[in-house]
Amino acid sequence: MKDTQNLGNRIEKITQTNSNGVAASTDKSINPKQVLRVIDAIVVIVGIVVGAGIFRTPSIVAANTGSSELFLGVWVLGGVISLIGAMCYAELSTAFPNTGGDYHFLHRAFGQRFAFLFAWARMSIIQTGSIALLAFIVGDYMSELYSLGAFSSSIYAALVVILLTFVNIIGVHVGTGAQKILVSLQFVGLLALIVAGLFFAPESGGTATAAPVSSGITPAIGGAMVMVLLTFGGWNEAGYISSEMRGGSKKMVTVMIASILIITAIYLLINLAYLNVLGIDGLASSEAVGVETMRVIMGDTGVFLIGLLVILAALTSTNATIFTGARTNHALGRDFSIFSFMRTWKSETSTPVNALLTQGIIAVILIILGSFARSGFESMVDFTAPIFWFFILCTGLSLFVLRYKEPHAPRPFKVPLYPVLPIIFCLTSTYLLYSSLMFAGRGAWLGVGVLLLGMVFFFFIPKSKETKQKA
Repeated sequence: MKDTQNLGNRIEKITQTNSNGVAASTDKSINPKQVLRVIDAIVVIVGIVVGAGIFRTPSIVAANTGSSELFLGVWVLGGVISLIGAMCYAELSTAFPNTGGDYHFLHRAFGQRFAFLFAWARMSIIQTGSIALLAFIVGDYMSELYSLGAFSSSIYAALVVILLTFVNIIGVHVGTGAQKILVSLQFVGLLALIVAGLFFAPESGGTATAAPVSSGITPAIGGAMVMVLLTFGGWNEAGYISSEMRGGSKKMVTVMIASILIITAIYLLINLAYLNVLGIDGLASSEAVGVETMRVIMGDTGVFLIGLLVILAALTSTNATIFTGARTNHALGRDFSIFSFMRTWKSETSTPVNALLTQGIIAVILIILGSFARSGFESMVDFTAPIFWFFILCTGLSLFVLRYKEPHAPRPFKVPLYPVLPIIFCLTSTYLLYSSLMFAGRGAWLGVGVLLLGMVFFFFIPKSKETKQKA
C-alpha cells in the first residue's frame, strides 16, 4: 500500500519516495491496509461520540438555558461548531492521511518534539483516560445490577478494557464488526427511548419542579455550551483511520460530515423526547434524565431498560476509543526507537497488536488508581479534559501553519470560508481549555504534571539517524 506523505516515518528499513519527496515505508509489517469502508468509519465515529453523556448532560444544559427553545438551540449550535471542527479535520486528513492522525498533523506543523509530547499525552492521559472513564460508566451501572463488592465498579471496568482490547487484537474486521453490533443495539435502544418519549408520554409528564436556573444569560449559555460540546466530543478520532479508508483519504470528508449530521439528529431527537416527558423544568431538576424519562413512561421496568442502554452506549464508545487510540501508539513506536515495540502492524489481521496491549495495560492501571478516588469517572474526566482540549486547539492551529508551510500540498478538500471557520473552532477550543482548568479538580493538574514529565522524558530519547543527520 502506498503510504502517502508519511513525514513521521523514522524506521530503518528500505524506503521509497513518493511524488511529494517524502519517505514512505515498504515494510508491510508496520503499515496499515486500506480495509475500512465509509460505513465502517461512520459507525466508529458515531459510536465514539454518542455515548453515556447524552443521559446526563441534558439536565445541566437545561438548568443553564431555562427555556425549551434556547435548550434545543444550544444543541443545534453544538452541532454547527462540531461540523466546523470536522471540516478542519477533513482538510488535514485528506491532505495528510496517516494512522497517526493529530500526531502526524502536529509533527508536520510544529516538529518532532511537540508531536512526541502529544503522542505521550495521548498514550498516558487522553486516550487511556477516556477508555478508563468510559469503562467506569459500565462498571457503575453493572454494579447496580450485580455488585462484586467494594471495588465492584473497578473490577467490571478492568474486565471491559481487557475483553475489548482482546476483541480488537483478533483483527480489524472483528473490532469493527463488534462495533457495528454494539452501535446497532445502541440505536435500537435509542430509537425505543425516542419513540417512547415522543409518542407514549403520559399527560401528567413534564410537571416536575425546576432547579434554580442560572442567572445571567452569558455565563449560563457558556456553561451550557461547555456540556454540549463535551457531549459532542470524539469526532476528531476520524483522523486516525484516514489512511485505512478504501478509496483513499478523500472519503474522510463524507465520513466526517455524515457522522456529525447523524449525531446532531440523534441528540436533537433524544432531547425532544426528554422535553416531551419531563418538560424544561423537570429536565433541569433531574440528576439522571434518561432514568427519569423511562420511569415516567414504564416505571421500574423502564429504569432497568435504560440502565442496560447506558451500559451499551458506554461499551460502544469504549470499543471505538480502543480501536482508534492504538493508532497513535503505533505512530509513536514507528517514529521513536525507544517505543519501537509498538510499531509492529500485524498484516494478517490489520491490527497494531503491541500498541493495543500497551494501551490496555495503561488503561487498567488508571482504573486501579481511580478506584481510590471518590468517583472513578469524575477523576478520569478531571485528568483528561484540559490536556484533550489543549491539543485539539493545537491541531486547529496546525491547519493555519500547514497552509503556510506547505501551500502546494494537494488538498482534495479545503475548509470553506477560510480563515473564519477555523478561527471559530480555535476560539471554541480555547474556551473549553480554560473551563476544564478552572472547574476541574486536582486530577486536572495531575494530568498537566504527567504531560510535563513527558517533555522531560523526551530529552533522554536517542535521536533517530535521520534526525541526527538534520541536526
